[in-house]
Amino acid sequence: MTSADDDRGASVDIAGWGWRHAGRAAWALRGVDLRIEPGERVLLLGASGVGKSTLVHALAGVLGGDDDGESEGSLLVDGFAPDAVRGTVGLVLQDPDASVVLARVGDDVAFGCENLGVPRAEIWQRVDRALEAVGLDLPLAHPTAQLSGGQKQRLALAGVLAMRPDLLVLDEPTANLDPDGVLDVRGAVDRVLESTGATLVVIEHRVEVWWNLVDRVVVLGPGGSVIADAPPDVILETAADALTDIGVWIPGQKPDRPEREQAPDDVVPLLRTADLAVGRAKTVVHSALDVEVLGGRCLAITGPNGAGKSTLGLTLAGLLAPVSGTVSATPALAGSLTASPLSWRSSDLVSRIGTVFQDPEHQFVTATVREELEVGARATGLDEASATSRVTALLYRLRLTALARANPFTLSGGEKRRLSVATMLVTAPRVLVLDEPTFGQDARTWRELVDLLAQLLDAGTAVVCITHDRDLVDALADVELRMSADGHILATASSS
Repeated sequence: MTSADDDRGASVDIAGWGWRHAGRAAWALRGVDLRIEPGERVLLLGASGVGKSTLVHALAGVLGGDDDGESEGSLLVDGFAPDAVRGTVGLVLQDPDASVVLARVGDDVAFGCENLGVPRAEIWQRVDRALEAVGLDLPLAHPTAQLSGGQKQRLALAGVLAMRPDLLVLDEPTANLDPDGVLDVRGAVDRVLESTGATLVVIEHRVEVWWNLVDRVVVLGPGGSVIADAPPDVILETAADALTDIGVWIPGQKPDRPEREQAPDDVVPLLRTADLAVGRAKTVVHSALDVEVLGGRCLAITGPNGAGKSTLGLTLAGLLAPVSGTVSATPALAGSLTASPLSWRSSDLVSRIGTVFQDPEHQFVTATVREELEVGARATGLDEASATSRVTALLYRLRLTALARANPFTLSGGEKRRLSVATMLVTAPRVLVLDEPTFGQDARTWRELVDLLAQLLDAGTAVVCITHDRDLVDALADVELRMSADGHILATASSS
């Protein structure tokens, strides 16, 4: 890589800028004024849904054209409109699937360099270095379709790092990563910034990992106003209470555990596995799994990226066939149905086992937020009055009321996650399988979501959480099942 003396970062100039999504009455952001100097490292904070992702998408020139919305004011990167200097900006999105372009790991990382006209011999040197930097130790020919969500996130970052942008824009880059992956990503970004002098703008709700890397913290308030702008230490000294009030996570601040009713000793088993092996395309990623899912108890499934956590979750949920062994529902869950959830019709499954996928957009099928919830309500046979009441209550509880008529695909990452959880809660299943349920949440929406799950547990719902969020495990888990990357070691422990 080149030295910082040979390169400089890009500048950012924003004056009176705003954006309104097509079909929305309210502006996502309006009246934003901000100047970022070349080489600055900026952490962009704010409550979930305040418009942070919209702003960084605009910086990368990928927000869309007139058909997607309308803008006002001025937003420039190095003095130009972002879509005129797209090679200058490297963007890592919240959704890792959105960044995967090609079928093989090496080709996907090389894609951006090829578009920039980098000489072929240099491209592959950059690819190797970028993959090493993010800790993605896989053959160049490894299929991207076989990567976990966390591995896809590392892949996306590697592709951006290989391009060596003058402005590096990261939107929740560690949201789905295991602890080692978080450190790998932070280290890779640090090395790139030191060697290139690039400007950094990073969004992250869990701020500890970036706090000592950035030199400036910008906090967006409702509507796009900048309510705080200072070095990290000054922000903590002068604005900590204000940040807490709007839901910003404060470094070192641990959330309180929700109050839980004392679970009875004779809890009801709902799902059991016997000598279960899970995998995809008959490739086993974990075997000899004997798991029990109990009503009123939370099972947390943890472990590194690629260990098979999501695969196990989909298998428990009756959405993926076991490679071998069995998943059986007890009569308390199955009723008159067969014991294998895999054989159930979707109409039978929806009220028994609800699944929240790692990627929220995989669950959206309608044009508005309210309609997404009404689909599930209708599927359970609720009458119109009961369905309306349940949908309205969930919209309010998960802070989605003002977005009821919005297109789900225009929501922020945190809002999409809360909607995806709501689509399952509206069906009131006995078992809830949640894959990374808390990513993208500010401190306030995190606590509200965790409190809601605690109430479901107290009411007898079984909750299975696949997560890297240690605070979530500490807050809710009755049992933690730790999966290892080698597919052999499995530890199960009470989390009390």
